[in-house]
Amino acid sequence: MGTPDYLTEDISRHRRVTVESLRRFAQQWLKDSARVVVYGVPGTQSLAPEVATPAASVAPPGTDAESVNADETWRATQPRGGPAPGARLPVPQTFQLANGLTVLLEEQTSLPFVAARLVVGTGSDASPLDRPGLANFTTAMLDQGTSTRSALQIADDAAQLGATLDISSSMDASTVTAATLARNFPAALNLIADVAMHPSFPNEEVERQRAQRLANLVEQRSNPAVVASAVLAAALYGSSHPYGFTELGTAESNKRVTRDELQAFWRRNFVPANTALIVAGAITLPELRRLADAAFGQWSGTRPAAVALGQSSPAPPKLVIVDKPGSPQTMVRVGVIGAPRSSPDYMSLRVMNQVLGGGFSGRINMNLREEHGYTYGAYSQFSFWRGAGPFSAGGGIRTDVTAPAVQEIVKEIQRITAALVSGDELALAKDAITQSLPASFETTETTTASLSSLFVYGLPLNYYSTVSDRIRLVDAAAVQAAARKYLVSDKLVVVAVGDRAKIGAPLEAQLGPAEIRDPDGVPVK
Repeated sequence: MGTPDYLTEDISRHRRVTVESLRRFAQQWLKDSARVVVYGVPGTQSLAPEVATPAASVAPPGTDAESVNADETWRATQPRGGPAPGARLPVPQTFQLANGLTVLLEEQTSLPFVAARLVVGTGSDASPLDRPGLANFTTAMLDQGTSTRSALQIADDAAQLGATLDISSSMDASTVTAATLARNFPAALNLIADVAMHPSFPNEEVERQRAQRLANLVEQRSNPAVVASAVLAAALYGSSHPYGFTELGTAESNKRVTRDELQAFWRRNFVPANTALIVAGAITLPELRRLADAAFGQWSGTRPAAVALGQSSPAPPKLVIVDKPGSPQTMVRVGVIGAPRSSPDYMSLRVMNQVLGGGFSGRINMNLREEHGYTYGAYSQFSFWRGAGPFSAGGGIRTDVTAPAVQEIVKEIQRITAALVSGDELALAKDAITQSLPASFETTETTTASLSSLFVYGLPLNYYSTVSDRIRLVDAAAVQAAARKYLVSDKLVVVAVGDRAKIGAPLEAQLGPAEIRDPDGVPVK
């Protein structure tokens, strides 16, 4: 730009903008005569024919037409890896305020940056069954106004601090997070305290949030991946368990929720004895103790009763189809109720799932993508919550091979229960888990997110420093035992979101009569 001080010049260019200059610009350029209105007219989708899976070609080593380098004998031996680098995983310092607020600190002094995460140990699992989504709705209202700030003032104050302020909820917790320069951290912490302790739930913001949530629910119905996961949850747990609903809840619930219900849920659960403040960055323990006491010391409230989740009865095996006429692919989920986070089988399940479908080299992806060309990617995962969350496997599958792909997924689930995994697979799975642990602490924000699990699930402070040792103890027999215990093939629920006219008959021939549901998971008569 011709000057090393251009940044200052660029900032001043923005500062010179006035209301009058904006008005002149709009009058000059934003004219009705300069616009185009585009109308979308519904039509019939016309797709190209399905591409058949090409036959695999096998050529002798070194003779393939695409080879760039001729074979050499030294290529037959894989180079040895160097020694694994050591990693120090944090053991946070902790203290508790007089009102019961737990505080965790991991000092990271390499950068003048601090992140804080206020974690309330109540999430969507506490939403009443007739008000699914209440917890998420309540959390979304925290930064929409307090007793001293409007929603715009909250956003402006965060921007003035150069801070990121995020509000979110999960099945087990609700969080308020902020990250900023160390010199601005006291003000950012006060902002966190204000939105958590003094939300005002303005009526106009409640209605705006309600409209946005209803729009989001409509948008979800057009996302096959979200629909597949939501319908699987509904099929596994039903409407008598909080895990049977998405975080947003239902349209009917969001329409009926009142401001008083939102305020009552916040008042009951957002209390210091049910909360932890988790901080990482350039701050000392004495300094944090002083700031935390100043920001949260006056907070009060009684710890709420533990959430009674009830017994999640295994759903009967079934095939569920959500019809999306004309869809070029099928979003598949094969699932069953899994294990809670507190399960003694947790480590074995982590290793087992890594082998089965926890990464690109998992058996399911190698089978469906690399061997058969059915998909761009297929994976599996356990959702480890306070209660037994779901296990699911699947991905986006070409429509014409939906039934064979489901068959291959089930085959891989049966294979991991029938025989011990190989030594190489076991070692690769363990390495994938243990060597990825440092990435959970590479920034102050990821550090607070990882440490929040210690509070939410009641784990010891030295949990992360001992994970690698406990993963190493998992052997092939433990992997097979975990698979046999939780992945019972004749209890699997299969959900397919796709063109029923094309996928229905092959799937029903394989799995029996299908249950048809709409994108909200409600059975269609």
